[in-house]
Amino acid sequence: MTAPPSTGPRRATGTPATTVLGAVALLALTGTVALGLALPLTREQRVYSRLIAIHPPVAWTAYLAVAVTAIASALYLWPRTRDRRWDRVAAASAEVGVVFIALMLATGSIWGRPTWGVWWTWDARLTASALMLVLYLGYLAVRRVPADIEVRARRSAVTALLAIVVVPINHMAVEWWRTLHQGRSLAELDPGSNLDGAFIAAMLLGFLAMTLVYAWLVVHRYRVEALEERLAERGLDAAIAERRAEAVMVDQ
Repeated sequence: MTAPPSTGPRRATGTPATTVLGAVALLALTGTVALGLALPLTREQRVYSRLIAIHPPVAWTAYLAVAVTAIASALYLWPRTRDRRWDRVAAASAEVGVVFIALMLATGSIWGRPTWGVWWTWDARLTASALMLVLYLGYLAVRRVPADIEVRARRSAVTALLAIVVVPINHMAVEWWRTLHQGRSLAELDPGSNLDGAFIAAMLLGFLAMTLVYAWLVVHRYRVEALEERLAERGLDAAIAERRAEAVMVDQ
């Protein structure tokens, strides 16, 4: 006799591709840390200059996460591409993005303390970064407001498209205003920059590592989001069935 089909949600186990992605991400992250720690000390910032292997890549990944959230939200709102999977991608990317925004602020403060003499200042770039964190925490809060799944998805998508406005402001803050923050890190890749090959290599490997870590985390968070939706739908179906059974008993 065959066993009855399982009524519970499937486990969010990884596929071989996800396992490979995680292994490559771990390898790249390990290489980034090793290469960053091997960087020579600079005259001005000493050991803190090694944060170039971590801080700019973390900031890049934070931008990437909120961009993916906005694109997935737009695809969900567009009638021709509306699919609940886009809403899950947006949710997963936003949640991972909040982690990277927080890391961006933390590593920036650690780097800024010996450079500027303070842990925090209301600099244009720092203020815009803090606003990014608040906006995307707000996005996650909107997703937790009780509502029908479709209503929640539309409401969250609109919130994400409004929140993305802060990203170009943050990115261009060092160009539009006089700030303590240095210029854009990618500009240092141009010939004649102040960085030598070792610092550039560490930063580029950091970009790759953080992007891979982001992708691995989003894949797993997407699966968790799908399981949560499935459980919510089954809980609603069970509640409806229970109310119908109660109505039948009353009628009898």
